Amino acid sequence: MSIVTKSIVNADAEARYLSPGELDRIKAFVTSGSARIRIAEVLAGARESLVKQAGDRLFQQRPDLVSPGGNAYGQDMTATCLRDIDYYLRLVTYGIVSGDVTPIEEIGLVGVREMYKSLGTPVEAVGQSVRALKEASSGLLSAEDAAEAGSYFDYVIGALT
Repeated sequence: MSIVTKSIVNADAEARYLSPGELDRIKAFVTSGSARIRIAEVLAGARESLVKQAGDRLFQQRPDLVSPGGNAYGQDMTATCLRDIDYYLRLVTYGIVSGDVTPIEEIGLVGVREMYKSLGTPVEAVGQSVRALKEASSGLLSAEDAAEAGSYFDYVIGALT
């Protein structure tokens, strides 16, 4: 839920107008909107490269995943792993655009640990792949933009580790 929606819901629940502090937070949110959109555009535009870099890094760190018997062994399973990496990048962009982790949580993290465990997928490896995405992404962004995006990557990593 965005800061705008949260502020309105809270004010309405108390049958009051938005406070000056709430209005200031909303103003800051709106003002930062173009930066959040720019960051999401950069990440979405580079998604293929970012996913490939993250996958390459993950498979270098965890060769067991692409070895016979590993969760990403074979072309189809590797493609499935890369699809999941792309999915987490997309979730991060949702959070960045909304300025909130709620879409990340509601769309992609509820029950994810249990799902991966039931599939026999090492959850920590998924977390490693998102960490690799964060590292690859930071090379495309200014320090300020990388810090903004980093908090959303960290949220996903925290949920997976």
